[in-house]
Amino acid sequence: MRTPPNERLTSDIAEPSLSAKAESERRCILTGATSVRDVLVRLAISPDGLVLPDAAAKAPGRGAWIGVTRAELEAALAEGHLKKSLMRAFKGAPLTIPDDLPARVEAALARHLGDRLGLELRSGNIVMGSSRIEEQARSGRIAVLLHASDSSDDGRRKLDQAWRVGNDAEGSGQRGAVLPLDRHALSVALGRDNVVHLGVAGYPGDMRAANRVLQAVYRLVHYAGNDGTNATNDTGRDAPGDADLLEGGAAHVDEYVKD
Repeated sequence: MRTPPNERLTSDIAEPSLSAKAESERRCILTGATSVRDVLVRLAISPDGLVLPDAAAKAPGRGAWIGVTRAELEAALAEGHLKKSLMRAFKGAPLTIPDDLPARVEAALARHLGDRLGLELRSGNIVMGSSRIEEQARSGRIAVLLHASDSSDDGRRKLDQAWRVGNDAEGSGQRGAVLPLDRHALSVALGRDNVVHLGVAGYPGDMRAANRVLQAVYRLVHYAGNDGTNATNDTGRDAPGDADLLEGGAAHVDEYVKD
């Protein structure tokens, strides 16, 4: 996957078929913009009508999708636009929007990323420890490089440089993604002490784990409002992004689908 420096991360759906594309687009209820569902956030309502984030998009019943940042969601909530959009999405069903919904969405996306990292760790796809990351990065075996928000500039620069060497990208400015999660949050998610940096293993021809992690990273980074700043992950390898997923003709779009 190639993502030019200072542009946003790509989503994570590896090589979808055309029929898969036709089922994967959703429309943001606030902006009207369409995108693949895996870069949006699904909202669902509980049996008692409480609107809650559904980061895994697995809750039963009708869902509504948003593709905005936290600041934009907070504004939509304060101005009443969110309530109107949700009333349309849920066909006028009684609902309650918690005042802290924007914070709940961010927390849900952070948990979802933590869960994904935990699954990849158990599958042997996560590399931790600066020395080990540097060694594997220089040999081209690190597909995704991630840093805690409170990691040091020197630590990031050293690993970023090793990663560029491994990707034959010296001089490109390529760097790992600085997450909106500190070392404590990463350590809790992975069940390890003092996780400051981590790599996701991968190589040309097998970017599946990298793409799964990048999808979760992108949603959190985008929602937190950090797109195009710290979150740059240019691996110099082929993997589909939003543009790839939207090619191939018109796709069915439904913002209020039952899934």
